[in-house]
Amino acid sequence: MEQIHILDPNPKGSPAVLLLHGLGADGSSWALQFNSLVEEGFRPIAPDVPGFGESSYDGKGWSIARMSTVMADLLNEMGVIPAHVVGISMGGIIAQQLILDHPHIVRKLVLVNTFSVLRPKQLSGWLYFFQRFLLVHILGLPTQAKFVAKRIFPGTDQHAMRDLLVERITRADPRAYRAAMRSLGLFNSSKRLREIAVPTLVITSDHDTTVPMDSQKFLVDNILLARQVIIQNAGHAVTIDQPDAFNSALLEFLTDNSVI
Repeated sequence: MEQIHILDPNPKGSPAVLLLHGLGADGSSWALQFNSLVEEGFRPIAPDVPGFGESSYDGKGWSIARMSTVMADLLNEMGVIPAHVVGISMGGIIAQQLILDHPHIVRKLVLVNTFSVLRPKQLSGWLYFFQRFLLVHILGLPTQAKFVAKRIFPGTDQHAMRDLLVERITRADPRAYRAAMRSLGLFNSSKRLREIAVPTLVITSDHDTTVPMDSQKFLVDNILLARQVIIQNAGHAVTIDQPDAFNSALLEFLTDNSVI
């Protein structure tokens, strides 16, 4: 197995909750969820996806399929199968691939501000992703990081959040970041969503300016055991800008024994 850096704050907890971060972030982006999960007896496991945070990238090809296999191998080696799987944005894409490729690994699935296929209906959506693509390939990660951080944390009181996100993105391996962007643009699980046969919660922010709400509703409509929770006054990084509301929705779903 590749050397993956993980945060594992409650090794004696059970069941495990695999937390998959978004593009440019790392496992520490789930820090505001750790205490709530630990208090309920869970074992949160937050890895850095290869090429991000402290997990190195070997340059041998970054793809969603490969990342899902890396996460499956990690859970197998840790002996925590089946686990709940929670993914935000890019992490939600990896989570979908994980359950489609390794269905026995997942107890419950939580998809946060993510999509099955990246096809914005508005021109502004296409323009945003095109700008990001050009910036990262021409001007590099630092410039693209500032552009993304301003979009995700636009508030005048979110300066610290913007700075932290810029620092995290800038630390990423540029090869992995560029490959991840391409992989996300090409990803399409729309025809396979009905293969997902575990209880699924789709958490959507009402002010997500990255993933349109109708793209998230598509997940709800096409995963058989899915339901949706919409978090109010939340942006794309709902785990950070509305952690209490997010944690409440997450724990209600994971602890609901009637949802099996």
